[in-house]
Formats: sequence, structure tokens, C-alpha cells
Amino acid sequence: MVTMVGNESTFDKLIKDLIYLEYDAIAAYESTIERLDDKTLSAQVASFREDHLHHLATLNEIATEAGIEAPIKGDMKQMLTTGKIALADLMGDGTILKAMRTNEDDTVTAYERASQHEDARPETKAFFMKAHQDEVRHRTWFETTATAL
Repeated sequence: MVTMVGNESTFDKLIKDLIYLEYDAIAAYESTIERLDDKTLSAQVASFREDHLHHLATLNEIATEAGIEAPIKGDMKQMLTTGKIALADLMGDGTILKAMRTNEDDTVTAYERASQHEDARPETKAFFMKAHQDEVRHRTWFETTATAL
């Protein structure tokens, strides 16, 4: 699924959409952790989930500082991200990891775009760039690990 997050014309909308994206990602991570048979894989996925929790906390701080009313839960996309994981579960751990890799495509793209948003302050852009690096790392691990299974 292709995301439009990061293309927002206003900073307020960008932050809100990134928060929704993080809630959706966290839900997908939790679903993945529950469904993986290999507990070593689950532990690594749990560490990536922690990155998303940190991203969410930072985005909420940015929202507070900017006077933006932050969402408090995910949106309808959450059903798509977690549903994809539930279907993949029928095929095993490798397929679950491949499904998560496609979810990571959205977060990689969103943070890459966000780091270029003209209304973001330098420290906010730095956070977006760090989050982008985290997401690239996650996606690479999902791809490499799924291929090896």
C-alpha cells in the first residue's frame, strides 16, 4: 500500500498523520510479536516496536510544543496493517516478516518526505531523519530475515 504521509501542505497535518502512522505501525508490530513462532524473531521485532514507541512519544512532544491536538489512537489503516499480518500468519514466520517489510515501506517513505517539509524546524527535521534511518534499518532486517527463512 502506498502512503501519502509526508506530502501534507501544513505542518499540523503532517504531525497528525505521522502520529496515526505510528499508532498503526505499533499495532502491526504487536500483532506480529503475538503471531511469530520463533521467539528470537519476536524479540527483535519487539525491539523495533520500542523504536516506534519512541517515535510516537517524540511526535506527541512536537505536537504539544506546536499546539497541535494529537490523535490518541490509530485510524482505519490499522485494520489493513494488522489484517495483512493475520493473513500472513497462515503461511508462517517468513510470510509474516515479508508483510511487515511492506508495512515498513510506508514509514520509510513518510519520514523521508517529512524530513524535507519546509515548515519543520531544524531539530524536527533531525528527528525525522533519525526516524527514517530507524525505518530503513527495520525494513532491511525484515527483508533479509524473511529471505533467509
